[in-house]
Amino acid sequence: MSAYAPATQEDLERWRREDKQEILGVMEHSKAAWAGDIVVSSVDGKILFNCPFLRYEGKFSSCTIYEDRPKTCRNFEPGASELCSQFKLPS
Repeated sequence: MSAYAPATQEDLERWRREDKQEILGVMEHSKAAWAGDIVVSSVDGKILFNCPFLRYEGKFSSCTIYEDRPKTCRNFEPGASELCSQFKLPS
C-alpha cells in the first residue's frame, strides 16, 4: 500500500507497527490522494468531501482516531487551509 492523503508513509508505517488494521483498511479502501487543493479518489477521480474518520453528532463532528490521527491532521491549524480533511465545498 502506498501513502494516501492525508496519511504519510510515516503514518502508514506507524499504524502497521501498532497493528491498527481498521485504520489501514479504511485508508486502503478510500484510496484518497491530494490533487492540488482537494482530496480525490485515486480509483475514479471523484472528490472526497468527508474524512472517513469523522463521526457526526448533529452540527458537531469528532475524530474517531484522534490519538492515532495522521501527521497532516496533527499539523493542521483550524481555519488555515482548505486542505483539512474536514473541509467541505459549499453546496
